[in-house]
Amino acid sequence: MSQEPHAGNAEIFKARTSKLFAWICWGVATFGVLVTLVVAGPSALPGTIPLLFVAFLGWLLFWRPAVVVRDTHVTLENPYRTIDVPWDALVHVDTRYALTLITPRKKYPAWAAPAPGIWGGRHARPEHLKGLPGSTYGPGSSVRPGDLKNTDSGIAAVLVRTRWQNLVESGRIEPGRAEDAVVAVAVGWFRVAATVILAAASYWAVFLQ
Repeated sequence: MSQEPHAGNAEIFKARTSKLFAWICWGVATFGVLVTLVVAGPSALPGTIPLLFVAFLGWLLFWRPAVVVRDTHVTLENPYRTIDVPWDALVHVDTRYALTLITPRKKYPAWAAPAPGIWGGRHARPEHLKGLPGSTYGPGSSVRPGDLKNTDSGIAAVLVRTRWQNLVESGRIEPGRAEDAVVAVAVGWFRVAATVILAAASYWAVFLQ
């Protein structure tokens, strides 16, 4: 898991395991194309379209997703949507299934920061439970598996909650504006179209060619 500094006093979270999966997808696709060229020649390249689809999915599902924390808002870079949640709109941060930003109107999960599941706590150590932002703890100082510092959702949640807490304490977030704050959601239609086209082309290459 990685936490990278970014321009504009921002921090980016991307899971290292997701980057690994992306490289695996690209490696499989590259190897498949090279083998096809060597064995069957350039005339067989149309049959490698499914491998190009695998490479594209590696970027879309594993490399692209991120959580970007800024002083003005949190951005969730999901496969097909980019969601900008201003701090004024945020009312709760949840990690039950994934890092999820909760506003008065809707919940926004982060693809880049899934929760570890019911077995996520088996590798937890005492230091993973300590020093978390105050809003992390439940009754009796309980902590969900998804809040642990050694999990994807937990690391991302620490970034979000820490910045949120600092902004509240410095008076930079005005209370009572959650109902009026606007969450910006942009659909990546190019990515949607690319998925449909590559999926259709892969079907043609496998079943109709």
